[in-house]
Amino acid sequence: MSEHKIAAIVAMDEGRVIGKAGALPWHLPEDLAHFKRLTTGHIVIMGRKTWDSLPPKFRPLPGRTNIVISRSSHTLAVPEGVFASPSVDDAISKAKAVASPSQIIWIIGGAQIYKESLPRCEELYVTSVHGYHVGDAHLPEFESDFAQVDEESGEACTFKVFRRQR
Repeated sequence: MSEHKIAAIVAMDEGRVIGKAGALPWHLPEDLAHFKRLTTGHIVIMGRKTWDSLPPKFRPLPGRTNIVISRSSHTLAVPEGVFASPSVDDAISKAKAVASPSQIIWIIGGAQIYKESLPRCEELYVTSVHGYHVGDAHLPEFESDFAQVDEESGEACTFKVFRRQR
């Protein structure tokens, strides 16, 4: 196990949709509150498209160290205090370098970042959004590597926690 816990957090519908045209295909205040509660005070790693999808008033995400992955990280314009990184591995290395022992390194999307980082994650926090939505970004299959260890029902979604099977 690594010195710092690496976990992913994602909302997906019953068809594995996680995004549509660079945005969430739903608006669920209870999921946004859940995301904020879990990630505040920690480190968040996201792809450039996820960064771009954040409303300007929430960019960078407050109360968190933000790391943005972009193949052109050397030219990516990010505010002071936000790290730009060319790859998932580099982003995780940067996160480990600045994290305190109690901080979790959260992977927050999008689809390509999840695909590359899930093999490095110990836990996966999934908001299961009820129903099917139109979307163009999907969460890769993870169920063969993770076992569900917790579940909490919400009004329009179910919060699930999965832990890597060793």
